[in-house]
Amino acid sequence: MPDHFQGYQINKTDAGQTCELKQLSDDDLMEGDVTIQVEYSSLNYKDGLALTGKSSVVRKFPLTPGVDFSGTVISSEHSGFKAGDRVVLNGFGVGEVHSGGYAQKARVKGDWLVHLPDGIDSRQAMAIGTAGFTAMLCVTVLENHGIQPESGDLLVTGASGGVGSVAVAILNKLGFRVVAITGRMEEKDYLQGLGAADVLDRKDFSAKARPLYKELWAGAVDVAGGNTLANVLSQIKYGGAVAACGLAESIDLPASVAPFILRGVTLYGIDSVMAPLEKRDAAWKRLAQDLDMNLLEDLSFDLDFNDLPRAAEDILAGKIRGRAIVKIPA
Repeated sequence: MPDHFQGYQINKTDAGQTCELKQLSDDDLMEGDVTIQVEYSSLNYKDGLALTGKSSVVRKFPLTPGVDFSGTVISSEHSGFKAGDRVVLNGFGVGEVHSGGYAQKARVKGDWLVHLPDGIDSRQAMAIGTAGFTAMLCVTVLENHGIQPESGDLLVTGASGGVGSVAVAILNKLGFRVVAITGRMEEKDYLQGLGAADVLDRKDFSAKARPLYKELWAGAVDVAGGNTLANVLSQIKYGGAVAACGLAESIDLPASVAPFILRGVTLYGIDSVMAPLEKRDAAWKRLAQDLDMNLLEDLSFDLDFNDLPRAAEDILAGKIRGRAIVKIPA
């Protein structure tokens, strides 16, 4: 590829943060031992915050946003990768303190990269993206807790979003009966198409939680936090578990200790940013095996590279359904 390439760049000025689509050069690439031709990225909630500057997600300037990407290795000084390898990256501060996927080129540390498994191409990798990877981590921790389809229904909050949509699809394929929570009941048909047996309105989980409610769910995947998570915890069956991976509603947790000490409920925190390589490899291999790629296509849509600033506003406003795939211009 030529030394000059197209990409978004975020800068900080006295007037605030700016984000522009610019011609960049290899001098704009950050330190690393592997250079990648970026083919696809995606739009995540954190990307929306970075692009709009509505939260201090970006902590180093100038920086190319985009918390994940897939593509092909151009050159490598890392023993684990060579030119032509297909790779995927999410986490490790990419798109926050290290330039990320919204450019035609990226340079990163090879220790952050994962070889794409057979059965997942570059576009599918970003249909999955950070959201799908996080969903797989949540599913895995619930399985490791001992929750099986015969244990009872599983609840997924924020089910119309990226993490929730993929979680519903994976859990359904694994044989679980899945109940989805959404703030957009007009998406009921979409969620049932992904495998949700029932769809509940988020409003039913928005009030202050009781210390304990009747036991309804064997486990849950939560992306919301706040009162939603507190209500979910109060409804988990004895010995069940919740995998918490987001704060779309609130960073607070106004809950009681009652579910933990009276029902033995476990709350797992899921971190997709600094997850070790072994866990990453395992998650991506599981995704190739346990995610229906036809359903993945149904829950995804293509987003034009030039439309990212507008779409960033939409994802923060809860207007994005499923997974937004960003094709990086060749």
